[in-house]
Amino acid sequence: MIAWLIRDVALRQRTHGDSPIRVDELKAFFPEAARLRPDDSARDGLFVLDRAGRELGYVVRTQPQCHDILGYAGVTDALVVLNRDWKIVGITVHASDDTLDYVKNVSLDRRFLRKWNGLTWNAAADLDFKQAGIEGVSGATMTSMAIARSVKARLQMSRDEIVARPPLRLGWRDWSMVAVIAAAAVMAFGPAAWRHRWKRPYQVALIVYVGFVAGDLLAQKLFAGWARSGIPWTTAPGLVLLTAAALLVPWATRVPFYCHHICPHGAAQELIGRVRPRQWQWQLSAGAVNGLQHLPTALLFFVIVAAMLALPFDLAGLEPFAAYVVRSAGWATVAVAVLGLGASFFVPQAYCRFGCPTGALLNFVRTRGAIDRFSSRDATALALVAVAVGLNWGYLPIVTWMKGVG
Repeated sequence: MIAWLIRDVALRQRTHGDSPIRVDELKAFFPEAARLRPDDSARDGLFVLDRAGRELGYVVRTQPQCHDILGYAGVTDALVVLNRDWKIVGITVHASDDTLDYVKNVSLDRRFLRKWNGLTWNAAADLDFKQAGIEGVSGATMTSMAIARSVKARLQMSRDEIVARPPLRLGWRDWSMVAVIAAAAVMAFGPAAWRHRWKRPYQVALIVYVGFVAGDLLAQKLFAGWARSGIPWTTAPGLVLLTAAALLVPWATRVPFYCHHICPHGAAQELIGRVRPRQWQWQLSAGAVNGLQHLPTALLFFVIVAAMLALPFDLAGLEPFAAYVVRSAGWATVAVAVLGLGASFFVPQAYCRFGCPTGALLNFVRTRGAIDRFSSRDATALALVAVAVGLNWGYLPIVTWMKGVG
């Protein structure tokens, strides 16, 4: 549910921005228009619906995608309105930073705006202005031509993105991930003697391949990105399969599948525990344990806020997993990785127990069998959902307030 709420906000942020399109702006084209529904495709527009939920048409805006196409004194956000046959029925100005008199002249020049009527999405994206007779409006040439260029560019962007989407193909990394998941299943559910014999070599293999070679680790950066932008079914099917296994296996079997049998950072901490001298191990007090164990959940709250409001914060820095991709690892994630592994010299599985928001997230989906009754874990999960619902409902005034404060 939280992922759906994040996705819904991301769609509204892309299609509405900080200045939502109003239904009454479209009444001239669709008198029965009652509400708008965001489109989750690469078009990034809005379906226009009547009160019964029937689709009347579609609307797409030129901003913020065309922010570099300037008129006389700024950008103009134009709305391209299409009917159910995907033919343009009109273009209107939603908002503008340009000179108001110039924008007004363009809005009143119906001949200029009607040049687009009847064109399909692709035809408008390929439009030759000279052949179509589209010229600048007298007294507002730069503003009108900026609108024309932004309409064409905006329609080209979405069309090209849709066309460029690759088909589903399984590469060597995907097949390797299938093999990792199969090996993990054996380590989780196979004969105990076999698992005990091969556990250490298997953990080393996880660190080397899953960590440093493939770099396909689950993380909050990944989950937040997928929630906002969609799941990469065609470009990373192996990673999608890994995510599905990490979520479904604990739910079906009560086994912490990913954390115990796939995560290379967890394997590294366990191997450190094997070589740690007994006298180096710290015994934390009950109060310290009770306090520290709430940190991963607190980080989850922060992740939800950051994902909902699109905060300018790199969530990869919260966790150590991006540090395994050495070529692109940032200092923050490297520091978290080093500190987590260093702490495991003194406290067994220190990062897993007291620092990992991804582990905390996966723990929420793990069933407890006969003892799986309403508990503090469920209360926390409800609190996370409540925060997501609140931010989904009030993200626009919150973002507006934040910009005012900044």
